[in-house]
Amino acid sequence: MKSSLLAAVALAQSVAGHAIFQQLWVDGKDMISAGHCKKKKKNEKEKAKLTPFYGTTCNRLPTSNTPVTSVSSAAVACNVNGRTGVASKCPAVAGGSVTIEMHQQPNDRNCKNEAIGGAHYGPVTAYLSKVADSATADGTSGQWFKIFEDGWAPAKSGSGGVGDGDAWGTKDLNSCCGRMDVKLPAELPNGDYLLRAEAIALHTAGSAGGAQLYMSCYQLTVTGGTATALPADAQMVKFPGAYSARDPGLLINIHAAVKSYTVPGPAVLKSGTVKVAGSGCDGCAKTCSLSAAAGKASKAVFEPTSPADEIDVGAKRAVAFTS
Repeated sequence: MKSSLLAAVALAQSVAGHAIFQQLWVDGKDMISAGHCKKKKKNEKEKAKLTPFYGTTCNRLPTSNTPVTSVSSAAVACNVNGRTGVASKCPAVAGGSVTIEMHQQPNDRNCKNEAIGGAHYGPVTAYLSKVADSATADGTSGQWFKIFEDGWAPAKSGSGGVGDGDAWGTKDLNSCCGRMDVKLPAELPNGDYLLRAEAIALHTAGSAGGAQLYMSCYQLTVTGGTATALPADAQMVKFPGAYSARDPGLLINIHAAVKSYTVPGPAVLKSGTVKVAGSGCDGCAKTCSLSAAAGKASKAVFEPTSPADEIDVGAKRAVAFTS
């Protein structure tokens, strides 16, 4: 009875709490705004190095925060309209880190708001695809390998015996203001990559096709690598093709007791990161936040006047988010 009630509540919440990966930090530097650091002198030096990238985005920002539910559709690679590149590429360093950032509404970076709401519990993953040009690669023709996952762990106490009360990757996102640190393997060859950030919500995953996938693709140019080929243990997959609607990690009733959970997709690269769900924010909570002025300027560019609106953002994409 209890699990049935929880499932009914989850169904009611299924249209609420939608979210999307938006911002990207590279080694603690926000790629969206130049005004994010309080240490002015240090920030000016950083700004000088990264001037071409501030005020731009290397994210193929989806046109809405609606999830992808068909794992056989082309949209499962980089979301709806994600096959088309954007002008900017974010610089990254092999062995460094990036921080992916998710929110429900455009540039609502208020940490008091859940990054992904509506009891949207599930894993968070990150994949890379080595491409000739990250601004033109469509995401569906290349091959991907997983470098990060934050999946599931049993609750220490107070879960009531059901999966909703357990630790999940998306709960970690909410605990960390929507941010998740992803280490880039040191043995990456130099060149362009697509970075695919993904959160999977399992609140309606009790039937095939019920899982909700939220992903964005960021365009990177990686330097500092010493390898000439990808790591030998990289398990390559394609999107679509990596997932089946009946994979145990996508077909699961989390409103009943969960005894084990396998994150869908291939194994994480040996030099990648398998984060223990519920284990904290790592360094992402320490990154400096947007200044008030930068936040207002950024919000003015991206936020629709109503949930149904689409806005003209010039070189950026029109975005319509729902609550």
